[in-house]
Amino acid sequence: MIKLDIVNRVAERTGVPKMKAEQAVDALFHSMKEALARGERIELRGFGVFVVKPRKRGVGRNPRTGEEVAIPSGKTIRFKPGKELQAHGFDAEHDDDIHDTEAPEASADAAGRPTE
Repeated sequence: MIKLDIVNRVAERTGVPKMKAEQAVDALFHSMKEALARGERIELRGFGVFVVKPRKRGVGRNPRTGEEVAIPSGKTIRFKPGKELQAHGFDAEHDDDIHDTEAPEASADAAGRPTE
C-alpha cells in the first residue's frame, strides 16, 4: 500500500473529495514526522506505538567487498503493534529481535555463506 491508496480509502470511507483527503493524510504524516523528530512517542490505540530509540555505533561490513564500515550512532524508530494488530497475527513479543544496531558476528560471501 502506498500513500495514494491511503488517500483513496480515506476519500471513499468519509465521502470527502480526494483533494481534502490528501490534505488530511499529509497533515497526519507531517505531524507524526515532527513528533518523531522531537523524540516523542506516538501512541495510536488499537494500532500500535512508534518509539524513537538510540542506535549504538558499531562496525558493519560491505556485503560486496567484505570491507569494514563504521556505523555511526544515531536514532531509529521502532513500532510495536497494538492489541488489535496482535489479534491479526502480528507479534509484539520480539521487537528486540531486529539487530540493525549490532555488528554481524561472522562475515559472509556474496551468496550469504559464512566465511572463516
